[in-house]
Amino acid sequence: MGVPGELTAEVERVDELLRSVSLREVDMRDPDWMAKVSAAPHPLDEAHVRAEAETGLRALLACYDQGDEPTRAAVRALLNRCSDFSAVTGLPSRPVSGDSLRRELLHLSARDHGKDTRDEMVLLNDLCAQARDAGVDIRPLLLEVAALSSDEDKYGMGSVRDILRRAADRDPAGLW
Repeated sequence: MGVPGELTAEVERVDELLRSVSLREVDMRDPDWMAKVSAAPHPLDEAHVRAEAETGLRALLACYDQGDEPTRAAVRALLNRCSDFSAVTGLPSRPVSGDSLRRELLHLSARDHGKDTRDEMVLLNDLCAQARDAGVDIRPLLLEVAALSSDEDKYGMGSVRDILRRAADRDPAGLW
């Protein structure tokens, strides 16, 4: 299947537009720096690419979900290469359900550790807690997405496949 060339080109184009926004410096000596950053528009809105970015992400996740391992590896590589796109493009918020959790887990898997495995693990804990609170049976979803995930241990904390499997095997109330 692979990642269609036009989708790759669109993600790369959006990433380039986001890069100009992300390269802006923040003066952390300014006592109001955090308020200023919080008040700024979301990078997708500032770059005027929200619709394209979210459409591109949905298409990438469909390739990831339905593709073979070389396709999933290509999606992971694209998201790694297009780090600004990967860092700021998310899925629209929806009420927690099995489907929404599965989409979020696919996104986490496709990011393949993101910029920091620890951040991904915190996000995974939050996603699982929200889903559990909503009555979602998370274990089968974690195992299903783990089977699609990379088994590369990039930073010594386990591969994404291992992390998802460990989450599936934890005590339901347990956190990292």
